[in-house]
Parts: sequence; structure tokens; C-alpha cells
Amino acid sequence: MGEENLSEDLGGWIGKIRFHADTAALGRATALQATLESPAAPLGDGDALPELWHWIYFWEVAKQSGLGPDGHAARGEFLPPIDLPRRMWAGSRLVWLRPLRIGLELTKQSEIADIQLKQGRSGRLAFVTVRHIVSDPAGPVLEEEHDIVYREAAQPGTPPATGKPSERDGAWRREIAPDPTLLFRYSALTFNGHRIHYDRPYAQEVEGYPGLIVHGPLLATMMIDLARREAVENGDKRIARFRFRALAPVFDTAPFAVCGQPDATGADLWVEGPERAVCMDGRVDWAD
Repeated sequence: MGEENLSEDLGGWIGKIRFHADTAALGRATALQATLESPAAPLGDGDALPELWHWIYFWEVAKQSGLGPDGHAARGEFLPPIDLPRRMWAGSRLVWLRPLRIGLELTKQSEIADIQLKQGRSGRLAFVTVRHIVSDPAGPVLEEEHDIVYREAAQPGTPPATGKPSERDGAWRREIAPDPTLLFRYSALTFNGHRIHYDRPYAQEVEGYPGLIVHGPLLATMMIDLARREAVENGDKRIARFRFRALAPVFDTAPFAVCGQPDATGADLWVEGPERAVCMDGRVDWAD
């Protein structure tokens, strides 16, 4: 995969910073708990917010007139104006310094950390890394790096990427049948207007997908939720770090499985689509 020189126009976006403020409201966390079919006890103010649930806060609230054709906020305000139409969450790396608490006021500092232009087999690609620091009144709580990939429009007849078949059988496995209601609820909880998650004609006819796409962050949340169900809520472990990367899209046209294999220091996690193709993989590390 080749690399392209970064233009001065795009290079000038590196280092750009934005601040968000929000409150870790109980109602929103309760709604996500119901959406995930969580078996945990009901949440209350002061309880630890489960890992990755901070994504339901810090909404990006753009005016309706400020949305792009894909339903995302138009580029060029915080994210750089990259002229590639398809935008996807490629992966993240997160470190929890201590638990986030429901009910507390939070702030998030976001910074454009890097921009890379590349030439892949499917055409031009751009990778943007955004670094986030989430703080409560006592100081930083969470550090996160978020990778966004931009791609060219799909060529007619080009099938979507598929993952390689899994070569392992995990000790943990949860089967999930995605449907439009599940995707709608997660879109609503994250105020995500990306049309690939709810507008089937757009997803199929404009972006060339066979169905609605299951959100990358939702898949990651389900992976870490599996670790919580199997190890955290049944023992004394706490998640300190998590990293994941998306390998292939997951659609609402077939069930998928969230899998995990624990070890002494953490657990490998992955998502299997049809024919056991690995669509996302990741790793949690337990706190010392």
C-alpha cells in the first residue's frame, strides 16, 4: 500500500482541538443497558459507567442544514475536508485511569493527532486519528485514540470486504441477530445520523452494501460487554485497556457472534460474521 504526500491544506488540521461538555446522565445509560440486554443490576447515580458507554454522551449536534449527504455532519468544521465520500470507524485504543461515574459532569478534549493518505487495492484511502481525553471534576478519567478511515465510492458490482475465517474457538461466545430496531436505538443513543445504519435504500443503492451496517462502536461495545459478563461482573477484575480494529463490515442480513478467549492478563475478543469470518478483533487488559 503506497502513501501520498499530505497537502499543506490538510496538514494544517493536525493539532486542531475541540472541547465538549456533558453530564453522564442516568437515563441514557439505562436506555443503553436495555438495548444491550444487559443482565447486570439496574444502574444508579454514582455507579461506574460500563466501559465504552461514554460514546452515548458528547453528542455532535449539527444543524439539519449542516449535514452531508451521508447524514454525518459536513466536514471542514473539526474533521478535515477530505474529498472521499465513505467514512467509517476503523478502530480505537483506550485506557481507563479510573471508572467514570454516572451523574458526574464530564469534559472531553479532542485533538486531530494525525492524517495519513494512502493508496490501497480498492483506491485512495485517508486515515485520521483523533485523540480524546475525558475528565470529571477530579481530573482525567479516560484516554482514547480513535481512527477514522475515508474511502472512495464503491464501484458498481464490487463486493464489500470480507474477513478471513476464524482459526480459533473461544471460551466465550454470544450469538446476536441484528435488526433495524437495534441499529436505530444505538444510532439514537449516540445521535448518529449516518444513513448506512438505518436507510436501507441509501446503504444499498448509494454505498453499494447488501444491507444496513452494524455500527463499529456497537460491535466494540458488545465485545467489551462480553468480557464484562464473563469476567468482570463475576469476579474482581477491572478493565484497564482496550484496543480494537475493524476488518470487515457486519450487516443486518445475518446473525453474528461475539467471541472471547481469556488469559491471565486479559482476553482476546473478536466478532465473527457469516461463515465465521472475523470482522473485528480486539483485546482487553485487566487492571493490575
